[in-house]
Amino acid sequence: MILQSLAGLPAFLVYFCTGLIAIVAYLFAYTRITPHNEFQLIRDNDPAAAIALGLSLLGFVAPLFSAIAHSANVLDCLVWAAIALIVQVAVFYIVKIPVPDLSGRIAAGELAPAIWLGLSSLAAGLLNAACMIY
Repeated sequence: MILQSLAGLPAFLVYFCTGLIAIVAYLFAYTRITPHNEFQLIRDNDPAAAIALGLSLLGFVAPLFSAIAHSANVLDCLVWAAIALIVQVAVFYIVKIPVPDLSGRIAAGELAPAIWLGLSSLAAGLLNAACMIY
């Protein structure tokens, strides 16, 4: 009985590790694209940076979840993860249109711009995830 339950463990580990790699790649790319240094701001106890990055991460993980659940294989999953990353980067630039000094305001600890960015990222990620169900 236990052996039957563990039969899916190799596939689980492959997709779990793929997901972790995709998350690390996302955080690396996203934090290089944004002008403010999210991790330094978070280390300095800036809640605005933590909110913006945390919700952006959820905006990426939602379509990653969908990609893992619906992909044909690991390569397919990685392709859709890359698309999710591109969508999140696009959202960052689109959200800057009505708030031109978005990064500076987040770096200054202002919560409203951080929440605007974070929730926009999450909304785009949920839409992205829904569009991956085909």
